[in-house]
Amino acid sequence: MKREEKKIEIKGFTLSELQNYFHQIGEPKYRALQVFNWIYNHLSTDFFEMENIPKSLRQKLSETCSLQTLNLVTTQSSLSTGTKKYLYSTLDNKKIESVLIPEGERNTLCISTQVGCPLDCKFCATGLMGFKRNLSVGEIADQYLLTAKEIRKEKITNIVYMGMGEPLLNFENTKRSVEIFTNELTVGLSRTRITISTAGIPKKIKELADSGLRVKLAFSLHSAFEDVRSKIMPINKKYSLLENLEALKYYSKQIKTRITFEYTMLKRMNDRDEDVTALTKLCNSLPSKINLIPFNSIKHMNPAGISAELEPTSNQDIQRFADKLRKNNITIMIRETQGDDIAAACGQLAGKIKKTLT
Repeated sequence: MKREEKKIEIKGFTLSELQNYFHQIGEPKYRALQVFNWIYNHLSTDFFEMENIPKSLRQKLSETCSLQTLNLVTTQSSLSTGTKKYLYSTLDNKKIESVLIPEGERNTLCISTQVGCPLDCKFCATGLMGFKRNLSVGEIADQYLLTAKEIRKEKITNIVYMGMGEPLLNFENTKRSVEIFTNELTVGLSRTRITISTAGIPKKIKELADSGLRVKLAFSLHSAFEDVRSKIMPINKKYSLLENLEALKYYSKQIKTRITFEYTMLKRMNDRDEDVTALTKLCNSLPSKINLIPFNSIKHMNPAGISAELEPTSNQDIQRFADKLRKNNITIMIRETQGDDIAAACGQLAGKIKKTLT
């Protein structure tokens, strides 16, 4: 029996890659432009929907190429904030999550770049999953495409690479997905509406600075002290805060942008007066701002060790901490918790839907 050949996954091809593919199969490049537009602008998941493509080519593409990378398993909506969590299954049955966060006229989609995460940050549910594999470009892009198709009457205005995984450890696929999102023939999102978050891979931060993408960069800081950061973020033992700060200064200078420091507030660990002093010194060393993030429970992962001991700083103490930093002329934002009732808040994604009492 003849073995059926695996179809080519063209969802995830950049425009130049799709043009090269069409050239290889003897089709004019302008057909690639049309298909590219159908996939990424019209959100098409079926070649036969592509009305301006000859029927013979549609048939040819349907037999040799695939537009499917993810299946939507289920969704869950927060009753308090309207935040919506999407649980997707990959074709090899791995589970990933994306989160849509409505904020007035903004709809921000938080997307994943890996199944699980290898970094083992102690305050993050994804880290407790362990690492399974990198997502393909198509799987990264499909989180946007399938979500956009599901909420057709609304519009996704911003994308943040802050879901499951470390984007800079899946650098090429992350980079190519940004190229797709910012292409004027597709969704055409401005680079200023895309943010990549990293726990700190200095070499890749510099490579991103030189890539020409010019997206915003968020750095998971969580402590300005090397020893504390190493305790809650083991990656700091490999790539020190000092090394990362040099890379961040390079990024800020190259892109001419402020760095956003993400700072999860942990009781008696990083909310002390000495932390205010250290953060002030750090922020004065480069253009930056700080997002203070309430620590969101990861009890749904049954954590052990340090993870089980972590406690949230109270809202009142977060406000006091912010006020002290503002007095030192540091730009501060306190991020409101979005979707913690469905385990969709920052640090809670773990490839599962949280059970709720009925």
